[in-house]
Amino acid sequence: MDPDTLGAIVDALRPFDHVVEVGIGTRTAVAAELAAAGKRVTATDVVEREVPDCVRFVVDAVTDPDPGVYRGADAVYALNLPPELHRPARRVARQVDADFLFTTLGGDEPAVPADPEQIPYDVLYRAQD
Repeated sequence: MDPDTLGAIVDALRPFDHVVEVGIGTRTAVAAELAAAGKRVTATDVVEREVPDCVRFVVDAVTDPDPGVYRGADAVYALNLPPELHRPARRVARQVDADFLFTTLGGDEPAVPADPEQIPYDVLYRAQD
């Protein structure tokens, strides 16, 4: 990830004390930066993934989530989230009263009402209530 993009995403998530990343895959930089900044970070994916020691990892599918994974989160976020997962991720964020921020795959439009924020080399969306 471009350092400017990384910085912009971390800055957008910095106000939140407890965040959950949906579908971390092999992109651990945002989670690692947030944890290094003292944030409580949980990362999820549908398969086991390696994450930095400072990040808690849980196998979870946002389409059939374990609510306990997200409980207490201030924000749920996802990077390169495909459109078919926008609604389930927003739903789980709403269930725990958390903000939902995400980037899409390439030129995909958000599948949920969201406010766009232009960041270097990408668009960060914040789902509307």
